[in-house]
Amino acid sequence: MTDEWKAPAKASAESGDEKSWKLLEKTLLASVQEQRRSRRWGIFFKLLTFTYLFAALMLFTPLMSLEKGAVSGSAYTALIDIEGMIADKEPASADNIVGSLRAAFEDPKAKGVVLRINSPGGSPVQSGYVYDEIVRLRGLHPDKKVYAVIADLGASGAYYIASAADQIYADKASLVGSIGVTAAGYGFVGTMEKLGVERRVYTSGEHKSFLDPFQPQKPEETAFWQGVLDTTHKQFIASVKKGRGERLKDKEHPELFSGLVWSGEQALPLGLIDGLGSASSVARDVIGQKDLVDFTIEESPFDRFSKKLGASIAEHLAMWMGFQGPALR
Repeated sequence: MTDEWKAPAKASAESGDEKSWKLLEKTLLASVQEQRRSRRWGIFFKLLTFTYLFAALMLFTPLMSLEKGAVSGSAYTALIDIEGMIADKEPASADNIVGSLRAAFEDPKAKGVVLRINSPGGSPVQSGYVYDEIVRLRGLHPDKKVYAVIADLGASGAYYIASAADQIYADKASLVGSIGVTAAGYGFVGTMEKLGVERRVYTSGEHKSFLDPFQPQKPEETAFWQGVLDTTHKQFIASVKKGRGERLKDKEHPELFSGLVWSGEQALPLGLIDGLGSASSVARDVIGQKDLVDFTIEESPFDRFSKKLGASIAEHLAMWMGFQGPALR
């Protein structure tokens, strides 16, 4: 309270204007309280911001990976999960699976590798990468066996990968097979005509826009695209035959390559699998090392978010163009 207005206020009070003095006192007190409240809220929001930044840092910082073989000094079975869509930028991408495989094969305490599969398939390219790497690693480490164990679903590209293993196991109710190739899109030609919308596209190649969903299909382009799918299917079949060998009863059952799926119980006599079992039973009864150590590469939430964002943009762009490449699913 400065001397300039304190003296007049005191004089006013002394002259009997007590109400004015009390009003002024209340105003000053309210001002001080408001300043205190403002400071408290300022501190609160600063703490809230700090907490948010700290939480974000913890969330998006890659988690420290535990040493996979640190559970004990004895031998064990290496476990690698292949779950969900097999595609680039997904948890079940070739990069992640191959990295896990290499770590498991290079670990001297891992006496066998179990691929625990629960996937509808996905990219033939990603599946092919994993298949080739399994074959390569098996050649480098002939004493270390790989066993594919199908949980709920091991279809298409997932079965492609499984066929590279030494043996395949599944539950009696698992779904196995779907050895085929698919590519899908939409056609909006009739809709465009009804709306009175004219499609204008400019290309420098005769067939550059042959998958454009806003233009009518041409018989020669449809035949060409079918040839691409047939070629991919033949590659798929050749890999499965090479992996399964004489165990596969494809001569008696050509429908194995038709895209159908079978239960694990049905798949066994067809040669699609070698036995019924789970990851733990294979580790215990086949490999002889009941302890399972997880070698599955786990990405940080930030890595997953970044990859999902990039994949989502690419996927939506492909959908907008009406294009979807061959898929094993």
